[in-house]
Amino acid sequence: MLLDVRTYTCRPGTIAKHLALYAEKGFAPQCRNLGQPLAYMKTETGNPNQYMHIWVYENAGDREAKRAALWADPDWIAYTQASAAMGALDKQKNVLMTPTDFCPIK
Repeated sequence: MLLDVRTYTCRPGTIAKHLALYAEKGFAPQCRNLGQPLAYMKTETGNPNQYMHIWVYENAGDREAKRAALWADPDWIAYTQASAAMGALDKQKNVLMTPTDFCPIK
């Protein structure tokens, strides 16, 4: 199992508009291609301009194939273009992780 942990930082004052755009245009094509996320969360404490989501893949090959399908999806491309035009995203951090032997996620 491979977990893709993605943390995004929005420009101050834009996170609500950015997440609304994602809910309207990005969530459906992303789920259609990647499956349901393990988690999709916004910050409760700490940086109020951050959110995180976690996607689960069988392995690196599964991730590569699913992400290639995502980037071939016209609905996803339309979302990324709308997001870029909005200009809300400031930073992105991706970490690929594997669960420990005692982790309940299997």
